[in-house]
Amino acid sequence: MTEPVGQLASISLDCPDPGHLAGFYARLLGLEEAFASDDRGVIALAGAGPMLTLMRSENYVAPSRPQGSQHQQLHLDVAVEDLEPAVAAATALGATMAGHQPAPSLWRVLIDPAGHPFCLTTVRPDPA
Repeated sequence: MTEPVGQLASISLDCPDPGHLAGFYARLLGLEEAFASDDRGVIALAGAGPMLTLMRSENYVAPSRPQGSQHQQLHLDVAVEDLEPAVAAATALGATMAGHQPAPSLWRVLIDPAGHPFCLTTVRPDPA
């Protein structure tokens, strides 16, 4: 194995309102604000390995999944122990269920308040 150039520091999501989306993901994942620009156009959350950064995009268009003109480019998979209570908790925070559920016994596709799809899943890699 070669030496890496660096380490993954953050995964960034464009959105119209970083403060609103930061609050959603902070509660969903138990994260805390690590950084915010003076205008709160960029907010980084920490506490789960790489940070999750929410960035204001004035011309943001929510992705459509699985079809549509604005294709999904990235989504987050969130590991949970039990799907039903996790879905209930996420929807109570403001997520909505996606119309397309390709494998509902293994994962549930939800949509965050800015329109990004994410999955709650009981599928995870075996510990090394």
